[in-house]
Amino acid sequence: MTAPSEVTSLLAEWCEGLIALQITDPEDARRDGALVCPACPRIHGRCWEALYPFLSRARITGDERWVAAAVRLYEWSANVSTPDGAWSNDLDPASWRGTTVFGAIALAEALHHHGDLLTPSQRSEWTTRLTLAADGYLWNTFTSVDVTNVNYGLSAIYAFDLIGRLLERDDLRERAHVLSREVTGFLTEPNGLLFGEGKPARNTSERGLRPVDLGYNVEESLNGVVLYALSNGDEPLLSALSASMASHLEFMLPDGGWDNSWGTRQFKWTYWGSRTSDGCQPAYLALASRNPTFGLAAMRNLELLASLTHGGLLHGGPHYQSAGIAPCVHHTFAHAKALAFVVDNALDAPGISAESVLPREDADGVREFPELAVWLAARGPWRATVSAYDGAYLSEVAHDEVLHTMGGALGVVHHQDLGLVAAGSMPRYVVFEPRNQQPNPAEDDALTPRVECFADGAWYTHLYDPLADVTWTDDGSTIVMDARATLQTADRTHLAGPSAAIAIGYRLDADTLTITASRDQVDPLMDLALVVPVISASGERVRRVSTRRTEIDRLGGTLVLESSCPMSVSPRVFNMVPGLEAVPLRMEFAGSAGATVTLRMSVLTS
Repeated sequence: MTAPSEVTSLLAEWCEGLIALQITDPEDARRDGALVCPACPRIHGRCWEALYPFLSRARITGDERWVAAAVRLYEWSANVSTPDGAWSNDLDPASWRGTTVFGAIALAEALHHHGDLLTPSQRSEWTTRLTLAADGYLWNTFTSVDVTNVNYGLSAIYAFDLIGRLLERDDLRERAHVLSREVTGFLTEPNGLLFGEGKPARNTSERGLRPVDLGYNVEESLNGVVLYALSNGDEPLLSALSASMASHLEFMLPDGGWDNSWGTRQFKWTYWGSRTSDGCQPAYLALASRNPTFGLAAMRNLELLASLTHGGLLHGGPHYQSAGIAPCVHHTFAHAKALAFVVDNALDAPGISAESVLPREDADGVREFPELAVWLAARGPWRATVSAYDGAYLSEVAHDEVLHTMGGALGVVHHQDLGLVAAGSMPRYVVFEPRNQQPNPAEDDALTPRVECFADGAWYTHLYDPLADVTWTDDGSTIVMDARATLQTADRTHLAGPSAAIAIGYRLDADTLTITASRDQVDPLMDLALVVPVISASGERVRRVSTRRTEIDRLGGTLVLESSCPMSVSPRVFNMVPGLEAVPLRMEFAGSAGATVTLRMSVLTS
């Protein structure tokens, strides 16, 4: 059995893109052999992990240049190696070292699958270095799975087991076993989502909700524990993980994108996954024989990754190329590791047929996730996410909360013919991880549909309300979702006066999606507005048909936007998370009857 040809093809394309970025500078050991980043003003300290996919390509092609490139990456890694066996995340030796677990996995996979491609002295040196990592930093740090964000601890389970098998060390495998007993304690009720992506990992929000991030869960954490459980035949754990993976899969959109509009680490959301994690393919393909929908998800996401690869590099969002934003190399070398694993283990996607569908493709009605205060609505061609999830992520760097979509706002609007129509972003683009987030190329513009106003120089919006109340009904024909919230600033200062309390509702039927915003009392002195940034890439035609009707020509049809009052249409903006362009529509309450404004969306298809 071999991996699907699409996997091998994309891995080849990515590796060619990566090797083209390898630096040759014998005079500077801090640069020679590393990968230059087209987007970031630094060398990413984890770039050496590409040695694993490079050796995988060497195995497939028989081309020695891949072995030579991998050896150069390993030699460069001495720049981020620390005496206790860790590898620092960046050239700064004081930078974060938790990513050692991922470097150790990459090195162990390289030795396990391709160690025979190295000379005996090289293989011995690499093995000695791996042993130092396992006995030093990893052993001393990962004594429980929640020593930091849970993606590290869950990945450590696989790392200890993999290295233990490679080195024939029972003590390392026993550490993996001990840690694995903690996994099911990090599954939410009732849907079994992994939690722990917060500070601390067991933190609870004001609503009492645990910190959950979809991107890290599906692209990193689930990989580690699933591969461990398979290797050790742990059927009870596999059963729990399979159920968890099915719940996570509810958030995959029909085009293979992951709806992480609500996740605690949404600041790294790339639509296809997360900025510095590895990809969903290993776990979902590894269990595809048990659930064919898992294989479909892995391949649908792979198709999305391929469509957003340009010049051999994976771009950080659907509209990076159209907006002229350079791709960070981190996306490509991280995800190349996942595809190398698929190739080396000949993982396949059995059971997929032309009739196979993802859960959100044939969904109808409302799917509630009470442990997130998130609702997924589906009717006809429309898919919508509403979030009141308040699991904020504290930024010690920016001295700020890193917020996702909340306040009863729309996280995603997707149409089966047009794709994304709306997508929530952070209210403000907070650079929580300066070394892992690209700088914002322009003025920050939130993409989340919202009610807002400006008073005394401050921005008030329900996107900052952690306690919005959401209710819904479904009569079988129309889904109605209503959120009640208050307008607040980032520091939780409430808007003064009667206009502070607002309601925003979403109505889905077979033909339309309608957004209605209202305020309980009319305050003529307060200038409120409904703002809906509509997803639209550069080059798409925007037509002002009238003051109350705008049409946007998209691939797949024309999006018709009709408002109850005059709407202003602003120039197209770009947001780094999740890498989308949008045309902001603004409808002032003052231009309506005074208390309510409405925007109706419909689609004309050819």
